[in-house]
Amino acid sequence: MKTDYGPYFVRLAVVIVISIAVAFLINEGAYLFQRDKIDRAPKTIQLVIPAGTAERVAQGQPAPGIPDTMSFIVGDVLQVKNEDVVPHQLGPVWVPPGSTGSLALKEANRFSYSCSFAPDRYLGLDVRQTTGFATRLTGLMISAPTLAVFLFIYSLLVISVRPRQQGSAGGSL
Repeated sequence: MKTDYGPYFVRLAVVIVISIAVAFLINEGAYLFQRDKIDRAPKTIQLVIPAGTAERVAQGQPAPGIPDTMSFIVGDVLQVKNEDVVPHQLGPVWVPPGSTGSLALKEANRFSYSCSFAPDRYLGLDVRQTTGFATRLTGLMISAPTLAVFLFIYSLLVISVRPRQQGSAGGSL
């Protein structure tokens, strides 16, 4: 007796297509719902050191408009503009009065740079990797096969596969 697996393969193909579509909708929906403001294209972000910052820091006061930590994504460029009358430094960037220095943020990490314009003498930079297409595709590649197996087995339990009717080989009597 020959077994016909054709209906099973057709069902499996249909289930795989449905699983990819459902996994895509769920993964993209979750991404859009949980997307953070950090998921954006890299850009140049300017940090302005206002006039009088050196005096305020010497008195132990924070400079206005300069946060304790800053968040970036890989590829951002931090541009430090010095409007103070004394030179300032942020890690490897030395910024004389009236000029601008840049720091390219090329890797994801949490940095703590020495900083002359902060009262505690350091500035934290949190550089994150964005959730790009490759990460989202990986989520789809992980979830779609698992969902396909689950749906295929479930479909076999709920809706039986009917074998094809074999035509009679001989004529009628």
